Amino acid sequence: AEGDAAGPAHALKAFNIIGDGNGHIGVGARVGKEVSLAIRASMVAAKLNIVPVRRGYWGNKIGEPHTIPMKVTGKCGSVAVRLVPAPRGTGIVAAPVPKKILEFAGVEDVYTCSCGKTRTRGNFIMATFYALRKTYGFLTPDLWAETEVSRDPTDEHSDFLTMGGKMIAA
Repeated sequence: AEGDAAGPAHALKAFNIIGDGNGHIGVGARVGKEVSLAIRASMVAAKLNIVPVRRGYWGNKIGEPHTIPMKVTGKCGSVAVRLVPAPRGTGIVAAPVPKKILEFAGVEDVYTCSCGKTRTRGNFIMATFYALRKTYGFLTPDLWAETEVSRDPTDEHSDFLTMGGKMIAA
């Protein structure tokens, strides 16, 4: 029976990563006393936590986007992860934990830099996820909306201004 064991009850924290390899990723974490329940709950949480990942180019815009468009940083606890765009063919230069997350997100070439207690795997996973989430955090010039340039008021009313305040009889 459950209540018969002496000592503290142990709980397990499960992390699940979902990605289509094409710019979408979700991370879920749940705690449970049983392994299967924690894994199932974290899978549901990951599906509800899917975010888009913007991908871009390192140099010339040739072919499909292969890296992240700008440097981004994610932080969770003491762990900070910095993602830096890389040239095509570089691959994912990362530790095993962020490497797997970046593969799920569909990023092919990227440099990573991490600091803090990266042995805390949960914080390492979430810091990488937060960095990827920031790729859609701000607008780059290619996403700016086109603005229609209106005529200058002095150009528009130049006929009236050249009259020098004289009244026109109708």
